[in-house]
Amino acid sequence: MYLKSIRLFNFRNHTDAQFQFSERVNCIVGQNGGGKTNLIDAVYFLALTKSSIQKQDQLSVTHDELIMVIDGNFVNIDKEENITLSVRKGQKKTLLADKVAYDRLTEHIGKYPVVLIAPDDTDMIRDASDTRRKLFDGIISQFDMDYLKAFQKYNRLMDQRNSLLKQFAEREYFDQEMLDSYSQPLVALAIEIANKRRSFLGEFEPEIVKHYKEISGGKEKVSIHYQSEVEGDFAKKFKHNEFRDRQAQRTTLGIHKDDYVFQLDELPAKKFGSQGQKKSVVLSVRLAQFNLLEARKGLKPILLLDDIFDKLDDNRIKKLIEKIDNDTFGQVFITDARPERTQRILENVKAEVKYIEL
Repeated sequence: MYLKSIRLFNFRNHTDAQFQFSERVNCIVGQNGGGKTNLIDAVYFLALTKSSIQKQDQLSVTHDELIMVIDGNFVNIDKEENITLSVRKGQKKTLLADKVAYDRLTEHIGKYPVVLIAPDDTDMIRDASDTRRKLFDGIISQFDMDYLKAFQKYNRLMDQRNSLLKQFAEREYFDQEMLDSYSQPLVALAIEIANKRRSFLGEFEPEIVKHYKEISGGKEKVSIHYQSEVEGDFAKKFKHNEFRDRQAQRTTLGIHKDDYVFQLDELPAKKFGSQGQKKSVVLSVRLAQFNLLEARKGLKPILLLDDIFDKLDDNRIKKLIEKIDNDTFGQVFITDARPERTQRILENVKAEVKYIEL
């Protein structure tokens, strides 16, 4: 599976640009600010219906323009499919497959899997828990459509419950039956999602351990500790927390408070891990994501490597290049502001390498 071509219309600094890609290695080079990251984010956007950079779709529309379009042709086992994603300011985005609209955007997610390794990936260790939840929610959603649907439904219900709690406070009244109509399905979804997260981590963690050992030389053991309030008799716990929710005017208990704590020899990597160790953890997570996607989908995900040569040391870069050379990966996109460095690193790679200069 690979992306054959892409056209960008009013997508950030690409007002109208078209690109043809190699099935194997594509190096996007040029000065900073030229649109290298925007180009591979467009690939990510087309595959997953959302940007890896902007939280709001409309922020990807070129300034002072009304609409942006990403149009690409994917090839999977000799079958070509055209995917068109458009965002018009003030309206919902639309997604077409061979000019036919999806009933739901979720039907597209996971169809063309991608894995992105980006410079700020170590934020998954350094930042607050919402960054790690976003990471794992994104990974699991590419594997499990039921998880994505449950997760989206949970967020809608929680927003509605929070609005109701604010309404109770503002109007100084309370309706237990109405609150229960939101609380009960929310509890059921929280238990379903927490169970899926635990189950996925049981499969995912051994892959991370394997890759970390390979990258770091096995000096210490990496692990992930899943922390959740959704355990035991959660329905009872949620009910007992109701007064606190009314006071706070929001839902204070649930899977939206979960965390994934990365540990090295059972110590928090966030606090005790060196920069090199954190980079090894991040790389291990992404390689584990790649392996599991390939195993589940039966095809190699597209690998996006954004500006990694500035952020990884020679040993970690060497490990990645070895995997490109031994056909571990399928189609690969690499961005770099220094073309001569990319050429030097890839000079002995047997796979076809195409350079795109911006």
